[in-house]
Amino acid sequence: MALIAGPTASGKSDLAIDLALALQHRGRPGVVINADSAQVYHDLRVLSARPSVDEMSGVPHHLFGAWDGATACSAADWAAAAKREIENAHLAGQVPILVGGTGLYIRTLLEGIAPIPPIDPAIRAAVRALHTTDAYAALKTEDPERADALNPGDTTRIARALEVVRSTGRPLAHWQARKAGGIGSAIELFPAILLPDREWLYPRCDLRFTQMLDQGAVEEVETLLARNLDPDLPVMRAIGVPEIAAWLKGECSREEMISRGQQATRNYAKRQFTWFRRQPPEDWKRISAKNISAEGIFETLLLHLGLT
Repeated sequence: MALIAGPTASGKSDLAIDLALALQHRGRPGVVINADSAQVYHDLRVLSARPSVDEMSGVPHHLFGAWDGATACSAADWAAAAKREIENAHLAGQVPILVGGTGLYIRTLLEGIAPIPPIDPAIRAAVRALHTTDAYAALKTEDPERADALNPGDTTRIARALEVVRSTGRPLAHWQARKAGGIGSAIELFPAILLPDREWLYPRCDLRFTQMLDQGAVEEVETLLARNLDPDLPVMRAIGVPEIAAWLKGECSREEMISRGQQATRNYAKRQFTWFRRQPPEDWKRISAKNISAEGIFETLLLHLGLT
């Protein structure tokens, strides 16, 4: 299985299609499987930069737009679906090409998930009602190891760790050490991480956001707002949705909306950049060049398949 990952706006999809076409030219077709947590939603074609039919160049694409926004797609949900698509590709003699920038999705697929029991709803409600400062202080007492590993302002992760230790009686690390269901040891993986220069990447992020406004992003958000979905759903928190929604509601100017959307995109790219630079194994290939070829990056894969 090939894996192409990295920050947003870094050309991952183009490279995946190039690789699939190179494989097809050699008689071994490839299929592209989405690993981006925004591109899974049917409602976010423009705002997630989901490839169009023309851009797919005839290459089969799976798990793009596969979820309705009213249903949250968790990392476990996606990993289960990705396993099925990978297995189907192998059975059909195809090479699965995983592409995306959601590190949690990729990690869950390869390493498995922690068997954390269901959280007591009352405990969850009580934890989520705490101010972040109070929740972090409690976590320092109840799970100091996890607290030390988190930013004191990381509301989501602090709440998750606190609700786990309170509901199960064991810290998050206990469950994470018992991950199961990962496919990392059962497949041959050929990973490539694209880490372009940030001075090149950030202007592309800014440009992409303004282009999306002219390509239907505003209409996408209008449609989402008309559905009256839960504002806590991932689709409603996707980059661009809160910013455009605020503008549509008259809460900010168009210029402020664009500035906020561009900043949110750059912030996300920065977080992705940091994650993919530090988290994956050291032997995963990191690539910073702008002009790269699928054949050059995946020469080892082609050799392995006997297709060079």
